[in-house]
Amino acid sequence: MAGGAPNHCGMKRRMQLWGRLSSVGLAFMVLTFAFDQAHKAFMLHTFRIADRQPVSVMPFFDLVLVWNRGVSYGWFAQHTDLGRFGLVALALIAALGLWIWLARTSRPLSAAALGLIIGGALGNALDRVLYGAVADFFLLHWHGYDWYVFNIADLAIVAGVGLLLYESWSEDARRRA
Repeated sequence: MAGGAPNHCGMKRRMQLWGRLSSVGLAFMVLTFAFDQAHKAFMLHTFRIADRQPVSVMPFFDLVLVWNRGVSYGWFAQHTDLGRFGLVALALIAALGLWIWLARTSRPLSAAALGLIIGGALGNALDRVLYGAVADFFLLHWHGYDWYVFNIADLAIVAGVGLLLYESWSEDARRRA
């Protein structure tokens, strides 16, 4: 191939890889979103956590209902529709940026991690649209110390970030070796 002619074989291979990896990311995103929303619906409408809380599961773990109007740890709490939909817009913009990253990744672990983060962000964004706040249920505590209350979407986001950090650190270690 002379003078910059396109390499169709290489492009085809990249498109096939993107298709597989985007499918991995999409699967993790959909499963995370669906599991998060199903759990929230169960806790709110079937289990009726608001009427039963707190429910002690273990000496260090309770089920409760906390409506989070902010972001992590309740920071930047929003009590107006403008603020609420601003947080929804921020989540959608972040999800779009992460989807672009997913489209460019060549690593299955990154694709899975990004899918977890996107699914979690979209699950919490839908809560803000439906309820005006994010429904959180899991409370870890020990000898008077409480951790923040969280949900499955939050777990997925933290797991996704953890996987991305692991992959980054392991790649750095491989490069140094």
